[in-house]
Amino acid sequence: MQEVTAIPKMPAHVKGVINLRGQVIPVIDLSLKFAFPAREYTHQTCIIIVRSQTTSGERLVGAIADGVTEVLTISAQDIEHSPDFGSGAPVPYLLGMAKVRGKVKLLLDIDQVFSVDALMKLEQQPLDHDRS
Repeated sequence: MQEVTAIPKMPAHVKGVINLRGQVIPVIDLSLKFAFPAREYTHQTCIIIVRSQTTSGERLVGAIADGVTEVLTISAQDIEHSPDFGSGAPVPYLLGMAKVRGKVKLLLDIDQVFSVDALMKLEQQPLDHDRS
């Protein structure tokens, strides 16, 4: 995992930015974004670069992952709609659920997960020098 430059006043899940081949790319810790407990980064921790569609066009975003064990091609017949979690409203960041070798894999809607509204909203806290 390469060094990430922190950006002040961002939510905890927005770790900062990296320089990848001359392009500045925001880096998000998905575990923190989805309210999982924070984990220490290890030698297997990596940044996965994904391409996301926004209203202003396509952009790259880095997602911190605990590690990568395999890359899968999932056929349409192995994908089911997300279940109703009781609220009656769909979960916007889930495309569906895939059944792979007897296990369930969550399929994320990358455009929803990495939308500008979801990622770059500044924390509404005063700066340290403004506190009494």
